[in-house]
Amino acid sequence: MCLAIPALIKSIKGQQAVADIEGVTRDISIQLTPEAKVGDYVLLHTGYAINIIDAGEAEETLKLLRELGEAADE
Repeated sequence: MCLAIPALIKSIKGQQAVADIEGVTRDISIQLTPEAKVGDYVLLHTGYAINIIDAGEAEETLKLLRELGEAADE
């Protein structure tokens, strides 16, 4: 099973972007989503933005991932 996680694009330079994932920044590729812009949420899989998603969907997914992490800690 593969997992893609929401990431917020903070800056773009060419086909590379800096994305924020729950406070952690990573350099990512936007080759597959060239229409992505700063402020967009993307689904990130193995360093590649594979889709642009709306902020509401991203926040809901991040909330669920946090809840899973908390449950695993218990």
